[in-house]
Amino acid sequence: MLWIILTLLLLISQAAIVLINEYCRPQKAVAWLVILYIFPLIGFLLYYFVAKEYSCFYPVRHKDNRILEHLKEKLADRCKIRLPIDLADQPIHQDEGLHAILKNGNSLPITACNETTVYIEGEKAFDAMFESISLAKHHIHIEFYIIRDDNLGTRFQQLLIQKAQEGVEVRLLYDGIGCRKLGKTFLEGLHNAGVETGCFFPLLSTFIDKRINYRNHRKIVVVDGEVGFIGGLNIGDEYLGNNSEIGYWRDTHFKIKGDAVLWIQYTFSTDWYEVKQQLLTAPEYYPVQESQGNEFVQIVKSGPDETILELIFSLIVSAKKRIYIETPYFVPDPSVLLALKTAAIRGVDVRIIIPAVPDSKLVYLASLSYVRELLQAGIRFYRYQKGFIHAKVIISDDVACSGSTNMDMRSFTGQFEINAVFFDGKIVDRLLKEFNRDLGESEEVLLTEFEKWRKFQKMKEVFARLLSPLF
Repeated sequence: MLWIILTLLLLISQAAIVLINEYCRPQKAVAWLVILYIFPLIGFLLYYFVAKEYSCFYPVRHKDNRILEHLKEKLADRCKIRLPIDLADQPIHQDEGLHAILKNGNSLPITACNETTVYIEGEKAFDAMFESISLAKHHIHIEFYIIRDDNLGTRFQQLLIQKAQEGVEVRLLYDGIGCRKLGKTFLEGLHNAGVETGCFFPLLSTFIDKRINYRNHRKIVVVDGEVGFIGGLNIGDEYLGNNSEIGYWRDTHFKIKGDAVLWIQYTFSTDWYEVKQQLLTAPEYYPVQESQGNEFVQIVKSGPDETILELIFSLIVSAKKRIYIETPYFVPDPSVLLALKTAAIRGVDVRIIIPAVPDSKLVYLASLSYVRELLQAGIRFYRYQKGFIHAKVIISDDVACSGSTNMDMRSFTGQFEINAVFFDGKIVDRLLKEFNRDLGESEEVLLTEFEKWRKFQKMKEVFARLLSPLF
């Protein structure tokens, strides 16, 4: 009898700790309580190691942080000179709410004189990326969530080794979980050639200090501070469509020249400092941009300490005509869910493309529960049939946002991401054209198919949704 009482007290104590810590985040509290119910002791240990709020890790501001802030101010002042209008007085977007979010004091500034190239599949994107790297004269800065030791990874490694041997500064950041399978031999080859590498939040150390849940999901390449690449592609054969289980890989990636590159570089520099405690503030890393393009671009640097959620919410609520979304994972938080429903009620054309064949069954089940709910609100969903869609695009009227952020809660608040907001009609039209092409290769999801589901399928969907705040 005593052991039953002690067991109950233990379970109640664990639940109380979760509720006290997560009272501001009720959805997360429910998800963790479900885990505690199924795995009483293991669930609490898991909670202890992965659920700590990132704000607890904020470093004390010191000299190096002030140097980075000063660099940010200098770059912002330089970018203002190239702006043909004063965007502080003359909004670049007609919606005042969205403009206020874009001009928030913590945001990176809107830049002018940019030229953007859009890539919708891996082969052309990697060809452009590798060509730019091969032409580097001073430095190459690279950051990926996933790097595979496969055919594409070997090409990538050998190119970096070659450039390092030519005397070019080469720096590479990789994520501790995304690259957990990357072998020592791969990295040793880079080190021996003079490539500097850094692991963002290594698996073991971040498990011990309870930061394992916060990952760097950015994909960045900067060459000589003049050319920048961002988007959804990582380094691996599957991103070329060479995975037999997944097949064709549909993604969206960008090559940018112009002032926006300064902020891609700045984002890399902050990550390099986080990992290596080395400042990259020399003028050679931030050259005066030669691009005479006419595009406005804003780089959006986000993470657990600077969420992108407000921007995504504003893009949805500001739309008057259309909201088109492509995402491999659809697990919206309550504010985004409500914003999408409200937009549909206002008569906005809301269409969302998701994969037909998921790479994560649990996440896909959770997604379907949201799909069912939003179909009832008049939002149209489509399953991409040609292969796996990994593109992360939001088109809100005449503005587009794309990069590394998925439409899920982890990307909103738990991962370090980088995106770009595009205001130029040419780029938005190109993304719109690709969205419509993807629609033609997709099958619309109908509410009637959910009505045919068996109870067990619905139960799996409910269970996955309860856990979705942790995805």
